[in-house]
Amino acid sequence: MSRRVVGVTLDNLDHLPQRCRRCVFWELAPHVREQAEEFGETELEKEAWVSSVLLEWGSCGRIIYVDGVPAGYAIYAPPAAVPRAGAFPTAPVSADAVLLTALRVQPEYERGGLGRILVQNVAKDLTRRGVKAVEAFGDLTGSVSDCVIPAGFLQQVGFKTVRQHPKWPRMRLELRTAISWKEDVEAALERLLSSVTIKTAEPMVGGA
Repeated sequence: MSRRVVGVTLDNLDHLPQRCRRCVFWELAPHVREQAEEFGETELEKEAWVSSVLLEWGSCGRIIYVDGVPAGYAIYAPPAAVPRAGAFPTAPVSADAVLLTALRVQPEYERGGLGRILVQNVAKDLTRRGVKAVEAFGDLTGSVSDCVIPAGFLQQVGFKTVRQHPKWPRMRLELRTAISWKEDVEAALERLLSSVTIKTAEPMVGGA
């Protein structure tokens, strides 16, 4: 099984599931979103939003492919580019953070660790760009909506609550913590490999 993660672009935007491709929950203010939905223009609005963020800020999403098939995605952007963020009771997002608005793995690929891989790729991209943290509004309602990420998943991948709320806590992942964790794992792996090398290099005692 091959896995590949790429940045969201206008060329692969249609690889997002149709529900996400047509959704502008985060990208438009509530009253503007209602108008776009009424006139059936949400796909155009989504494309315009992605185009604008790519031009003004850079990469704003990741798509993960399994054996060439789109299996999941993550969308993120500076809070100023996400009109809906201000409507949440636990707003505003911290000034030093980028907002993770959506992350979803297709049902047939769930429980395979793809969500964690997406978060790691988002963290890697943003770390390169000097971003200190990622924040997200978690969903504690048990809703099956794709628009808000379940708080339980965010906790599992390292996010911590920075502002409590019975429905929509704001959660945060420090990217330096993610880097430190990665370095610790790599260091442990290096020690393990060194140990294996030393053991295999030891002379045999009492050979045949």
